[in-house]
Amino acid sequence: MNSKEKRYLFDNPRNVKVLIYSLYVVCAVLVGLDFVIHRHSEYAVEAWYGFYGVYGFVACVFLVLAAKEMRKIVKREETYYDDK
Repeated sequence: MNSKEKRYLFDNPRNVKVLIYSLYVVCAVLVGLDFVIHRHSEYAVEAWYGFYGVYGFVACVFLVLAAKEMRKIVKREETYYDDK
């Protein structure tokens, strides 16, 4: 790497590992808190262990799949903005 190039925070692999392990710790703490904290749920399904995690994952997958299908409808040709 050239000495004149700007170095960013995540150019160092050690910083990336610290970030990943920190996210693992945060996830583990949140899963542990799911056993301790009482949620005032409106519906019985909301009281299931890990419901919000599964719900969020399914919603995210749905959004990605819906966006892939929407791309077929809204995409334009590469020359769409070229002068005619």
